[in-house]
Amino acid sequence: MTGNILGERFIVISFGESHGKCIGTIVEGCPAGLRISEQDIQKELDKRKPGISEIYSSRKEEDKVEILSGVFNGFTTGAPICMIIWNKYFDSKLYEEYRNKPRPGHADYTAYIKYGGFNDWRGGGRFSGRITASFIMAGAIAKKLLNETLGIKIYAYVIEIGGIKAKIEYTEKLEELTYSNDVRCPDYDAANKMKEKIISIMKNGDSIGGIIECLIKNVPVGLGEPVFSSLESDISKAIFSIPAVKGIEFGAGFNVSKMLGSESNDAFIIKNGKILTEKNNSGGILGGISNGMPIIFRIAIKPTPSISKPQKTIDLSNFKETIISIKGMHDPCIVPRAVPIVENIVACVLADHAIRYNLIPPVIKKEK
Repeated sequence: MTGNILGERFIVISFGESHGKCIGTIVEGCPAGLRISEQDIQKELDKRKPGISEIYSSRKEEDKVEILSGVFNGFTTGAPICMIIWNKYFDSKLYEEYRNKPRPGHADYTAYIKYGGFNDWRGGGRFSGRITASFIMAGAIAKKLLNETLGIKIYAYVIEIGGIKAKIEYTEKLEELTYSNDVRCPDYDAANKMKEKIISIMKNGDSIGGIIECLIKNVPVGLGEPVFSSLESDISKAIFSIPAVKGIEFGAGFNVSKMLGSESNDAFIIKNGKILTEKNNSGGILGGISNGMPIIFRIAIKPTPSISKPQKTIDLSNFKETIISIKGMHDPCIVPRAVPIVENIVACVLADHAIRYNLIPPVIKKEK
């Protein structure tokens, strides 16, 4: 597997499997002098931790981060930062049945063929949503770096599950409201309806997907390296690295296909001495480069493929059709737990581009 590295200047290397000894990440390129602690990273990890809600996976992992290198006396040193969390609460015996029976909607079959059956199949191995804990460890550093140097704020939140749509108010309380409930939706009424929907689906042995929106404020003009490393390109690549993501749209997204040019174009204006746009149909990115407006995009998350309802598959040991019913500890809806993953993986991309554009120095001056 050679596709476990993200970024050019702020580099993230992800490692570990669902039922392996640990999940971890190495961050290379973080400037020296950034005040960081295990508590800073733990705060982000706790947002995606399993076992804290009836609509989350019942796998009760502590997900306690350990920083092994790159931080000394509370500050980054400029050396590679290695972080791990130990896997402790899992039962690989549940997956013996699926070793030769690929689960529909999972990467079991494609991984089996690509790696000749040598891949770790326990709990999905390298293809499990559990690996996203490594995205958050790296992203926690990136988020703090972006906020302290450029004032960039990143907010992700659920806007739709099962056809139930939230009404979003873009206020300073957006983050507080998002994390005030299990569904990670800032619309309280919609969140309650979404939770009821998830529970009803779960009782029927099924699962459901949804849509997450991400809003990024205070992004300076100039981030992005067209053409193959445009900001949209690199954000999309990172987002599609999250298991279960099946679509992304920026700004007005697919609705631009229904507009006239006079409707979709973002007219330039001057406001408070700054050049902005009257609308934000482009989602804060023009020509693959940030234009100073808030970056906004939405992603589609498919239903969790692990369901207890009977499904058709193939027994690879005898090449015959068979039926499986998946057991184990799974989320009936992965959407809420994906919210902090989105925030943190996109932070890694922005940190990488900010360093490429020389907006973040190689050494952050120590606090007095």
